[in-house]
Amino acid sequence: MNQKKFLEGLRDGLPIALGYLAVSFGIGISCHAAGITALQGFLMSLFNNASAGEYGGITVITENAGVWMMVLMTLIINARYMLMSCALSQKLSPDTPLGVRMLIGFDVTDEVFGIAIAQEGLLNVWYFIGAMCAAIPGWSLGTLFGALAGNVLPVWAMNGFSVMLYGMFLAIIMPEGKKNRVVLGCIGVSFVLSGLAARLLPMLSGGMRILLLTIFISAAAAILFPRESPDVDTENASGKEAHAA
Repeated sequence: MNQKKFLEGLRDGLPIALGYLAVSFGIGISCHAAGITALQGFLMSLFNNASAGEYGGITVITENAGVWMMVLMTLIINARYMLMSCALSQKLSPDTPLGVRMLIGFDVTDEVFGIAIAQEGLLNVWYFIGAMCAAIPGWSLGTLFGALAGNVLPVWAMNGFSVMLYGMFLAIIMPEGKKNRVVLGCIGVSFVLSGLAARLLPMLSGGMRILLLTIFISAAAAILFPRESPDVDTENASGKEAHAA
């Protein structure tokens, strides 16, 4: 165990956990409205760290749809995480065990992915595990508290919790945008195209629109602004240093 990297991940994951605590409070309220108990809501968030996926699942439960409908909806809404996992796999040392890769894949959320992919060189798995240990309790406990609160809080308060999710996204992407103009341009283009897609393609789910835009924008950026390949010797040296750590 690399205690230093674990604590760094735990430190960077705490702000995410606080944001999750507030955002998932709204999911807990939705669980209560759908007749899901506080314990069931807690377990759902513990094993499914995805806001859109959980909202989709709660919608299916509310409409009394079948299990396969829930599986299909969750798969479509959360499809973007497969792209994030592919990108994150390139940050891991080639000799990272399959079990460790599966553990990391369990909690590839937008925010945890953002801080992990921003790490210099190869990703130390203990950094990611530290971030997970902060983020997962924040998300699941927020759902538990929301389910227990029920309908006590007014609607305007619930709407305020949902806005905090966008604040977390901005806190992650803007520092990288300041460092790289290409990244900043991609952020601006993604905002514009996302708004246009919501108006022109309302028949597609939000998760599907995000998936298609991610593929299109990332592919266009890779073609128009390719990154230079790092020196092989330097890359190998960095990999050996990270592995030794």
